[in-house]
Amino acid sequence: MSAIRFAAIGECMLEVQANGFGPAVFSYGGDSFNTAVYLRRCSNTSEIEVSYVTGLGTDQLSQSLQKEWQAIGLRLAQVEYIEGRLPGMYLIETDSHGERTFHFWRDNSAARAYFQAAETALEKNIDNVDCLYFSGITLAILDDASRHRLFALLERAQSNGCCVVFDNNFRPKLWPDIKLAQHTYLKAMTYCHTAMITLDDHQAVFECASLDDALSHAQSLKIPEVVIKRGASPTLLRPENTTEWVSIPTQSVLNVIDTTAAGDAFAAGYLSRRLNGCSAEISASFGNQLAARVIQHRGALIPFEAMQDLIASASY
Repeated sequence: MSAIRFAAIGECMLEVQANGFGPAVFSYGGDSFNTAVYLRRCSNTSEIEVSYVTGLGTDQLSQSLQKEWQAIGLRLAQVEYIEGRLPGMYLIETDSHGERTFHFWRDNSAARAYFQAAETALEKNIDNVDCLYFSGITLAILDDASRHRLFALLERAQSNGCCVVFDNNFRPKLWPDIKLAQHTYLKAMTYCHTAMITLDDHQAVFECASLDDALSHAQSLKIPEVVIKRGASPTLLRPENTTEWVSIPTQSVLNVIDTTAAGDAFAAGYLSRRLNGCSAEISASFGNQLAARVIQHRGALIPFEAMQDLIASASY
C-alpha cells in the first residue's frame, strides 16, 4: 500500500523566544508548519509522506530554513522561491501561567507571495495530494487574488476525493475587517472534510456572546467531521457519518510552561492516527497526549527526545 501524501500550506517564520531584553532563543515555527513537523515525527514515511507548501526567499536565512526542513524529513517539492522576499519573524513572550503574547514582522514574507507565480507547484500537483491541510492564518496572510486561487485549489482537491482539513487558528491583527474573516472562514469550510475548531478562536471570529454560543455555532457546522478543542476541557468530536458528539478527556498538566503550538500538535497527533484508519476517539486521545507533552516545554517545536517515548508507546 502506498504512503498517504499529506501537504500543509502556510507560513514558517523565524521565532525569537524572550521576555524583555536579555537572553533569547532563536528558532522557527508557524501553525501549519508545526503541524507538519509533528506529523512527520508521529508517523512513518512508509505511511505518510509530509510536504510543506510555502514561499521562501533566496537569501541566506531562507536557504538555512530549507536545509533544516529537509533534515527534519519534510518534502519541499512544492515550495516557491521568490527573489527579494524574506522569512517573516515573530517574538514570543510568556507569562507565569505559560500563556503567550506574539509580536510579528511579516510584511515582506515570502509566504504571502506564494500565489504570485503564474502556476505554483501545488497547483500543478494537487491531483497527487491525498490530504491538504491549511489554517485560518494561511487564509489571513493571502491577498484576495491569492485566496481565490487557494479556494479553487480546495474545490479541485475536494472533487478529487482529497481529505481537506481546516484548522481555524485566528489572529485578529491579520484581518482588516472581521466580516471579511467571517465570510472567508465560512467559504473555506465548504470545501472541508474535517474542521479543527479551537473554541475561543471560533468565538472571536464569529463574535459569539459566550463560549456556549460559540459551541452551539460550531456544532451546527455542516462539515463531515468536526473536532472542537477547548483547552483543558474535554475535546468534542462528531466523527464522519455520525450525528452524535463524543467527549474525549484531556490530560492534566501541573506545570504549564508554554502553550505555543498545543493546537498544532493536537492536529498532528489526531491526523497521524486518523489518516491511518484509527477511530476519531483514538486519534483525539493521542492528539491530547501530544498536546499535553508540548505545553511542558518552551517554543513551538519541542525536542524530539521529549516526545519519543510517547510515540513509541502509542498504539494504532
